[in-house]
Amino acid sequence: MRQKELIVYRNPRDGELLYDMAWLMKHYDEYPVNKNEEGRPRTLEGMKDLFYDCIHRLIELAGRYGFHGNLWHCYLTNLMVNDENSYSCGCEIRGKIEGTINEAALHDIVIFKEFFDYDFSDMVRELKVPEFALVQNYESSSRESKVYNTRICARICELAEKFCRDHTPEEMKDTLTEFYKEYGVGKFGLHKSFRVSHDAAGVHIDPILNITHVTLNELVGYEIPKKKLTDNTDAFVAGRKANNCLLFGDAGTGKSSCIKAIANEYYDKGLRIIEIYKHQFQDLNDVISQIKNRNYKFIIYMDDLSFEEFEIEYKYLKAVIEGGLEKKPENVLIYATSNRRHLIRENYGDREEIREDMHTGDTVQEKLSLVSRFGVTIYFGAPDKKQFQNIVKVLAERHKLDVPEKELLLEANRWELSHGGLSGRSAQQFIDYMAGQLPDTEENQCEKSH
Repeated sequence: MRQKELIVYRNPRDGELLYDMAWLMKHYDEYPVNKNEEGRPRTLEGMKDLFYDCIHRLIELAGRYGFHGNLWHCYLTNLMVNDENSYSCGCEIRGKIEGTINEAALHDIVIFKEFFDYDFSDMVRELKVPEFALVQNYESSSRESKVYNTRICARICELAEKFCRDHTPEEMKDTLTEFYKEYGVGKFGLHKSFRVSHDAAGVHIDPILNITHVTLNELVGYEIPKKKLTDNTDAFVAGRKANNCLLFGDAGTGKSSCIKAIANEYYDKGLRIIEIYKHQFQDLNDVISQIKNRNYKFIIYMDDLSFEEFEIEYKYLKAVIEGGLEKKPENVLIYATSNRRHLIRENYGDREEIREDMHTGDTVQEKLSLVSRFGVTIYFGAPDKKQFQNIVKVLAERHKLDVPEKELLLEANRWELSHGGLSGRSAQQFIDYMAGQLPDTEENQCEKSH
């Protein structure tokens, strides 16, 4: 096997299994020899031990990633969809690219197709390891993947099946390129949302594996704020001019849920969300440097953004949004939610004519300068009693709660008086409470299983 001849996909992550399997394919019938040039024992028992170890690793990968079917094919597919190289990154979201890189990529796909088409029957018979059949038609458990959600796992397994139907390396390359165009490559291609971490090795952008699958249509009311948000986001993903966006207003009114909704609804259009917290603002430049040359659109999301008078982290944010020497990349916007319109706490003393600071106007302008960098501001106000009751009724219908309307609204009014007042959040919490009090019918059990 020619794994050492790979050019573009030369250093795949988790590639050790590939090299071990390739070695077995080449040497499984070359024993007895004490050791080869790589220090591997060429004995029947040594070969069998390595083969069993490879089977073990494939099954562990299935448990970690949620793969099913032919695990060897899923493993190879996972290598290719995660390898961020000059070809895959050039094709992400855009599709086919021009240049000599296509010849280099095809050279590697020829090698991968040899791995896909390899017939293990002689190796299984020679080494007497019939258990390899377990990984050729593997049924996964219902346990969730530790790395991928169900949607991503299904796409990789489906891609592996498509590769098997491709008759030539050219067809296989076209199939892979189409996948890169539709979904992208690596963590940014497979995941919708991310968070930032910082360790001794530097700043990392890590996938968030499970994001609440909410859509804007599921958020009751607030049609004008939602329209304003989608108009700005539509322009951004289409490559038109768009603004940084601040969603502000009362607590529990759906600001954060709107951000989760656009992460779900715009994923297929190449939008990705990166959540960052206030104490991480000093890492913003490193984050942007990692994403500015990718073909995706990125929203850097800051939830519940506000600053006390003694906090100065907002100065990092101001420099990144606007004001530094380096221009903010066109594929990056800042979206933030806050209960405060002006983000930074203001005191009456800021506007007093006599105070220790001689330049009162400068103090006020400094505190307002951050919010002025958000070109779009969207207000989310608390619902009135009638709107609150309408939210409760819609949510009750979605959850199929069999409760008379009069009783439902009476209980909802009692709930909001002791649970945070009128808001979409308190309405959802009330519905969750009511659903939890109902007996587990067959229908409810079915819904839980999904």
